[in-house]
Order: sequence, then structure tokens, then C-alpha cells
Amino acid sequence: MFESMAIVGATGAVGRIILQLLEERDFPLSQVKLLASARSAGRTVTFRGEPCTIEELTPESFDDVDLAIGSTPDETARDFVPWALERNCVVVDESGYWRMDEKAVLVVPEVNGEVLARHQGLIASPNCSTTQMVVAMKPLHDFGRIRRVVVSTYQATSGAGLGGSRDLEAGTRAHLAGEEHRYEAFAHPIAFNVIPQIGSEKYKGYTSEEMKMVWETQKIFGDESIEICPTCVRVPVTNCHSESILVETEEKISVEKARELFEAMPGITVNDDLAAGKYPMPLSCENQDDVFIGRIREDISSPNGLAFWCVSDNLRKGAATNAVQIAELLVESQSGATA
Repeated sequence: MFESMAIVGATGAVGRIILQLLEERDFPLSQVKLLASARSAGRTVTFRGEPCTIEELTPESFDDVDLAIGSTPDETARDFVPWALERNCVVVDESGYWRMDEKAVLVVPEVNGEVLARHQGLIASPNCSTTQMVVAMKPLHDFGRIRRVVVSTYQATSGAGLGGSRDLEAGTRAHLAGEEHRYEAFAHPIAFNVIPQIGSEKYKGYTSEEMKMVWETQKIFGDESIEICPTCVRVPVTNCHSESILVETEEKISVEKARELFEAMPGITVNDDLAAGKYPMPLSCENQDDVFIGRIREDISSPNGLAFWCVSDNLRKGAATNAVQIAELLVESQSGATA
């Protein structure tokens, strides 16, 4: 059984939400260790009503730790994951560093939770944009097999970390006051602007963020024949990523059938009434764990195409919630094995 847990990156935006979720969901553990960089060591946070001191991340941090959830930059995950695995600690990693590694299983519980049965100690959680898209794709793919996806993302500044959120607020204030703001997370102003680049140039003019959506989706579904054309855009929204998604399926799926499939899918909430002005928006989806879908309509340019709008809280289902759900599945599997 998993009795002790470490949260790596406990002081970050996602790390804070992981702690909140563990408390809200009454996650079963007897000991939690909070790890972060040396500059955060010594600070205290409250967990389950008790003060917890942040410890500096070192190889020895994982001695006697059964399970670790990490939300860190890639270079930190590159270093700490082997430390944990060497000490027989199971790792759920949020970074992008290990997702495509053959030793890692890449998991969204509602979509491919069954692959956890073959994990070798390392479980990766996908990119936030990938996560909400594959949850939306799952019921459609199971019913009519998706051949192609065209997706455009509208990604919130919180996806760039705490610096991104500071940039939006301070940059907006500065713009309104006619002043300059030195941006820390973005190469261009985000206030009153959109930036059609997230990540570095990666492949044939696509960015690293866009290629994550391609490669991770194919790995999650175990199907490299699914064709995906992504465009990732940063927008001046504090939290929650939105996506315009067009899928082409082998078997035609009507709007009515798609709505039925979405409504039956765990983790999806349908909000779709165009005439009444009802559809998912970031302000209405924040601090919630579901993937929200609306604007469901047939593609009038393709006989087997279906278009819809998808919104999800990128810090919760896109990151913290997915990791905690993975940990819960791990606990369930351990309980079943010992029953």
C-alpha cells in the first residue's frame, strides 16, 4: 500500500492545487513530504490542519517514500525522477520530460486508465491541452473511430506558470496606464493581444506545444494513424484553456449521437444551447474538474466531420486533478491486489 507521499514542486501553482485536492478528496496516506527548490525550503504550508515544512529536493528526499507526484520544470523532472525510481518510489510526473519515454505510461484515467496495470514505476500525465482534448475524443473514437483532428487552442496565461499570471495582470494595468511592462513569461505583450506561438519551433513549422498534442494523443490512444493538425495560441485569459476541435470519423456521428456520447462520458459536462447563449467559457469552468463541451455541430464542409468547443481548467483537470486521479487509481489497484 502507498502510505507515504512526496509532492515535488509543492509551492508552485499546480502543487498547491494538488495539496488542496488530496485534502478535499480524503486521499489515504499517513505521511506527506513537501519538496521544492532550496529557495523555498523552510517555508511552511498547512495541510489537513497541520503545518508542513517545505524541504529541499535531494536524492535522499525519496528514502521511505512510496509515491511521488511531481509538478516541476522539465530539467528538474529529468533529475529527480531517477532518484525516486532508484528508491522504489512510484512517480506520477506532470512535466513534459518523460511523457514520450518508452519506460513511461502516459495516462488520462477516463481515457486509458487500464495501461496503469503495466507501469514500471513511472506514470506521466499529459500536457494540459492534450488532456482535455483526449477526454473529448474518447467517446467519439470508441463509437466511430477518429481519423483526423484539427484543433486550435486558446490557452490561458496560468499555463505559463505564476509568471504568466503576473504578466497578464501587471501588463494589463501598465497598458491601461500607458506605461511599459517588462514581461517575464512571454516574448510579446499578452495584455490585449494573442500570441500564436507556445513553445519553440519543433517540426515543419509546428511548435513544441503543438507537437505534444500530436505525439501524446497518438500514444494515449495507441494509434499513430490518427492525424492531428494543431495550432496553439496564448490568449489574455487568466485560467482555463479553450479549444475549437474538428474531428473526422470513419463512421458518421450525428449531433444528437455526439451529445449522447458526450453526456455518457465520465468527466464531461455538456453545456450546449446556442439559441439561449449557453456554452462553456473560461469564467464558468474555472475551479472545476470536468471537461466542458458545447457548440456541437456537423462540419458542413465534410460528410463525416463534427465540430465542437471544449473548455477545461488547465491547472485542475489539465494538471493537478489528473495526477491525483492517477494516484487514486494506483491506490485502488493496490487495494484490489491485497484484497
